[in-house]
Amino acid sequence: MTRSDHFLWWRGSRTDRPRGDRWMEIGEEAFQETERRITGRHRLPGPVPDWAEDLFRVARATFIADKYVRRVGVQDRWTRRISLAVPVTEHERWQSAAVRSHLTALLQILTGDFWDVDFRPLTGHHVEEAMVSPDDPRASEVALFSGGLDSLSWAATRSRADDPRPLLLVMFREIGLLRLQQRVYNAVERLDGTRPMMLLPMSQTPAGDGSRLRLETSSRTRGLLYAAGAIRAATAHGVATVHIPENGQLALNPSLTPARSAACSTRSVHPRTLGSLNALVTGVADAGSAVQVVNPLAQLTKGEVCKVGRDAGLTSSDLESTLSCGKPPTRRSGGPPLANCGVCFPCLVRRSGLLRANGADGTRYEALPWADDLPFDRSTDWRALQRWLLSRYTLTDLLTDTPLPPDMDPAVAFQLIRRGREELERLLRIAAVAGAADAA
Repeated sequence: MTRSDHFLWWRGSRTDRPRGDRWMEIGEEAFQETERRITGRHRLPGPVPDWAEDLFRVARATFIADKYVRRVGVQDRWTRRISLAVPVTEHERWQSAAVRSHLTALLQILTGDFWDVDFRPLTGHHVEEAMVSPDDPRASEVALFSGGLDSLSWAATRSRADDPRPLLLVMFREIGLLRLQQRVYNAVERLDGTRPMMLLPMSQTPAGDGSRLRLETSSRTRGLLYAAGAIRAATAHGVATVHIPENGQLALNPSLTPARSAACSTRSVHPRTLGSLNALVTGVADAGSAVQVVNPLAQLTKGEVCKVGRDAGLTSSDLESTLSCGKPPTRRSGGPPLANCGVCFPCLVRRSGLLRANGADGTRYEALPWADDLPFDRSTDWRALQRWLLSRYTLTDLLTDTPLPPDMDPAVAFQLIRRGREELERLLRIAAVAGAADAA
């Protein structure tokens, strides 16, 4: 077993506490919102099985551990060794070697850290009862809805499906971006589809750990928390599949430099991540109640996803009103009230996708990536992208980063990245034209 440096226990009853005084207690108070707003339980139409509640609790615990254990405090400023204890109802299932192996593999892909997760029997727990009438309509389809361009395009497409049963969109609310998320949802409601829509808002803002120090800035487990919340909602609606819409280009997220390989770049919707998550769910779920997570946009580039949105009736303005940024300016202290910085890698992919689909991009960005006056530390992604596009990218590069699952054809993934590179290359041409204009 790998020696751990940080020990966190998601508080159950006192009898569940691990031995020793090195364990830091975490629990519901680690989130800023009330428990009702975090879980959305009062808005679910049916019971949630114990295994799904367990999964959501494990995801919440790993998310808080991920935020409370800072990477700057370890030797290489990245790789942490974390022991986590979580009480679960289905204790024997979670303690099985197969389930522990699936969870460890999943967390390794997501964060690049060494995790040792121990499961304690959960006793004396109480689950809030649903307040929605059992006679209310249940959704036939569940999808995550972030307010981003990809989730908007997918929601718009499915809102026009020939299905009298509702489409449930699970939205994790972003403090400071609530109006944007609601505006993007309204864009779907304005379409001429006849299918009913349901929105389940949830929350996940971490509170401080009492040290008054800034929490860990990376958040590689946020995607797992979102997925677990959607899975939990799907079980209450009796839906067997959760859609997590992410263009395949960013789902694979090829590393622009060797320093960004594997978990140094976000892998929350990578095919291997979803494969590990589905294996974990299969291992803990009751017979016949497992929910599988799929990415319906896995074969599409950002530009192709934009076209899907346009074909579903969205306007250029609808697409441009979305959030794609990895570091939204509005989250920064004193930052402008803008959703997209314009210079991070997700913003660069967004720019290329909108240019491909619309021929122009009218998004209000904070900065131009090729601007001469852009601070050096903010042009890192642009410089890395330039070098990556001017270098040869091979199938070997793809396979040696984060391995693909056995059921995915490497040639298909490689062609997807090739098409994405072609979209991104347009940014180089625009930058060259801008540079020539400035020189003149």
